Amino acid sequence: MLLKILLVIAIIWLALALIGFIIKGLLWLGIIAAVLFVATSLWGWIKRNT
Repeated sequence: MLLKILLVIAIIWLALALIGFIIKGLLWLGIIAAVLFVATSLWGWIKRNT
């Protein structure tokens, strides 16, 4: 269940990152979303291994 929630959150962050990098004025959104995507992925990986 937790893995599914993390997967959905990671997909949302990835979509926001793509939108942010495509639209030049929203570059800040892309950077924040990319950082949050990496953080969510790492957190999920750590939770999965413990």
